[in-house]
Amino acid sequence: MSKYIPLKYYFDRELALRLADLTQSQYPSFAKKSFVDSVALEVENKELKARVEVISDKLKEHLPADYEESIAILLKILGPENKTEEGMFTKGYFLMPVACFVEKYGLDHFDLSLKAIYEITKRHTSEYAIRPYLIADIDRCIAYFQYWIRDPNSHVRRLVSEGTRPRLPWAKKIPPLKENVQNNLHLLGKLTCDSSHYVQKSVANHINDLTKENPEAVLKWVQEYMSDNAEINPKIIKNGLRNLIKLKNEHALELLHHVE
Repeated sequence: MSKYIPLKYYFDRELALRLADLTQSQYPSFAKKSFVDSVALEVENKELKARVEVISDKLKEHLPADYEESIAILLKILGPENKTEEGMFTKGYFLMPVACFVEKYGLDHFDLSLKAIYEITKRHTSEYAIRPYLIADIDRCIAYFQYWIRDPNSHVRRLVSEGTRPRLPWAKKIPPLKENVQNNLHLLGKLTCDSSHYVQKSVANHINDLTKENPEAVLKWVQEYMSDNAEINPKIIKNGLRNLIKLKNEHALELLHHVE
């Protein structure tokens, strides 16, 4: 059995070298040695998110100062889209610093950055990168979500749910959209019958988050959803209400009984 190696050690000199080679192929004046050496020096004794941020910051230092130029270069190194629902958190990890780059440095170029997030999430999740944009201009993000929610790529559809989760793991807690769980539920309603198990899991986790914000509103919504839809996905209901079921909430248990 191979020894477990913490993920943080993936973000080291070797990854910096890989990113440097990819970037230099699109931007020949990229100072490869300086980038790799500075990353290797500064990631020492840091944890996962800090290591990712170091690499992102070093990309900023070594790419053109103009954000539009630098993001155009980075978008050319993304590689092929992930056509499956596996590998997002393995094969796509090398793009985590690129997503962080957009998260940290792209807010002044909102539309360009949202388009970059759209491309990145097809290869590696952008659920963290989207959060500052939600905080900066929620209406603008929702306008994009109206298109993304119908996108043929399941990773893009999942981003609508996962990126707006109030209690996304590893991320700073955010309130429901416009301080009202109904806005979240409106988005989720369009994803509850999604054919992708990957999307379904995110929707259930999102619903579970919302039960911790306003359980009665969520239970009412679930009941209406069950009444209005002939085909119910019992897994989404069961997993989405798992917190309330664990607390033995009578309304949640009654709804669970109807789908089992």
